[in-house]
Amino acid sequence: MVIKKLKKLGLKLTPQRLAILNLLEGNTTHPSAEEIYNQLKPQYPSLSLATVYNTLEVLTKSGELQEIRIKADKRHFDPNPAPHSHFLCRVCESVHDLDDGLLEMQTPFNVNGYLVEGYTLYFYGICPGCLEKEKGKNR
Repeated sequence: MVIKKLKKLGLKLTPQRLAILNLLEGNTTHPSAEEIYNQLKPQYPSLSLATVYNTLEVLTKSGELQEIRIKADKRHFDPNPAPHSHFLCRVCESVHDLDDGLLEMQTPFNVNGYLVEGYTLYFYGICPGCLEKEKGKNR
């Protein structure tokens, strides 16, 4: 499946690009380009940060990835391109998919004459893991 994606996008099949796609496949941690680079650099010494950025850019523009700008200083990437919401924990700064059920909207839809083809919805607060840690400190 990964090789088919690269071929479909007209990208040269390189070990680095395959590694980037394999790392993203099913990944729910929403890594940044820097995190992807740092994870793969030990196995691929010739990997450059520019290759990571360029590959992510092509994948995002082609609709294979969703770029998440939930933080002002860092872009994160989600291999699930379908519209859905994200949550940023203000304590540990982790990004999560938020299963918000009722808030999920099928695109496209019309609002007051505007044709909405996509949307981004961000929530901010404290994740369950950090809340649990806080409870433990207060006991």
